[in-house]
Amino acid sequence: MARRPGMAELAAAAGVSVATVDRALNGRETVSAATRALIAETALRLRHPAAARLTGGADETRTIRLGVLLHKSGQEFYQNLARALRTASASLPGVHIQLQLDFAASQAPGEVAGLLRKMAARSDVIAATAVNHPEITAAVEEVKAQGVPVFALLSDFALGARAGYVGLDNLKVGRVAAWTISLAARAPGKVAVFVGGARWHGHDLREAGFRAYLREHRPDLDVMETIVNLETRRLTRDATLSVLTRHRDLRGIYVAGGGMEGAIAALRQTRAPGEVTLVVNELTAESRAALASRWVTMVDATPLAELARTVMDLAVRTGEPGVAAVGLQHFLPMQLHVTESI
Repeated sequence: MARRPGMAELAAAAGVSVATVDRALNGRETVSAATRALIAETALRLRHPAAARLTGGADETRTIRLGVLLHKSGQEFYQNLARALRTASASLPGVHIQLQLDFAASQAPGEVAGLLRKMAARSDVIAATAVNHPEITAAVEEVKAQGVPVFALLSDFALGARAGYVGLDNLKVGRVAAWTISLAARAPGKVAVFVGGARWHGHDLREAGFRAYLREHRPDLDVMETIVNLETRRLTRDATLSVLTRHRDLRGIYVAGGGMEGAIAALRQTRAPGEVTLVVNELTAESRAALASRWVTMVDATPLAELARTVMDLAVRTGEPGVAAVGLQHFLPMQLHVTESI
């Protein structure tokens, strides 16, 4: 059975001294109303036994308006992420998360910047997926000036202005993808890499890690010019068919962002399972089926439940004493899936 937090843990979480917690518990007037309220909120969040004494036994909850902006509402991955966020928001003790989920129709910086500004008017904290672009950085700076912190999800943006990043270590993700292809490719040849666009910071890091690993460990594998697929199935399929037609010595394909369905379809049409090593991101119904039939060699995935819980924890802790305002990086453990693990 887990040990209940003691007075020292409560004091540390609230950013006050043990003596201050003791004075608050004993109702002494030397503790300000603001400090007493902070300790009470922290006790409720920690499920500390002192919560009832601090709140007079009342069922008091703190309400936090959390705005989340995602992309591509029609994609299974983003629907799975939205579901994980809803589940996590409903499971926090002593805190009511008022979750507001919006989806951007595109990755256009102007559209996303406008949505962030609108969301700030009805949010205490924002978490978003976005490209790394000056228009979005300007929007984040404006929102921050209004007292609303913005956290980057999955792919970092507005570095120096955003409150933090939550997602995978994307440089490492790219190196793992290259490691997988280097093991599977028995002979020299060509390798193709797809990114969603020129402004996805996470894709830039994945590509850099991917190229660096192969340059060091498999210089006989020639990584071709990067292909931008705008994370769409059709563009990825057409580009993959073109590469397969022009390069019979294609050994591997890495789709660093969305659009993997197009690469899977092109390989099904032109190659035998496993003839070309395909590494993609995120476990969905389609990537799972492609793993089972061996058209996909490996899937690296984000632990969505853990990401959602981290976002909720940050929403609660932001603004508390001892929590940094800018620069936090929360790297989640990468989940690797192969045919025999699903």
